[in-house]
Amino acid sequence: MKNDDLNWSILRLLQENARYTNAEIGRKIGLSSPAVAERIKKMEDFGIITGYKVALNHIQSGYQLKAFVTLKAFMGKLKPFMDQVKTYTEVRNCYRITGNENLLMEVVLSDQFHLEEFIDRLITYGEVRTSIVLSKVVESNPIAHNSRSTGFFGKVR
Repeated sequence: MKNDDLNWSILRLLQENARYTNAEIGRKIGLSSPAVAERIKKMEDFGIITGYKVALNHIQSGYQLKAFVTLKAFMGKLKPFMDQVKTYTEVRNCYRITGNENLLMEVVLSDQFHLEEFIDRLITYGEVRTSIVLSKVVESNPIAHNSRSTGFFGKVR
């Protein structure tokens, strides 16, 4: 699928506010509501748009701490941990990464005691490092058109 400038305009607007109606998007970019709906459906079908989510404030949701935690897994512990981490409600995102550590997790926690208990669960799998977030500088910056890209998209996993 070729992602043209109109599709990128739709994507920019949806990243700004996923609750925009097709009519609102159409008015902003000069397309009819059905044309916008068709383009959105195609981008969903091709896996360019993967979902629509609500953004929550972790503090207002009862979690006073946000942290990034890395794990350098012990020999033979990476695969079991990658299954186990999916069950941890504290983990918002988990990424397999390059470098000295194997995994990077974004977590939300009630307080420092919750952090200590969480770390205690992790240390049986490997070496843990924690960085507590003090403030956000950039969050959910929209993905912009990549001028280096050919503009063609296929199915991705």
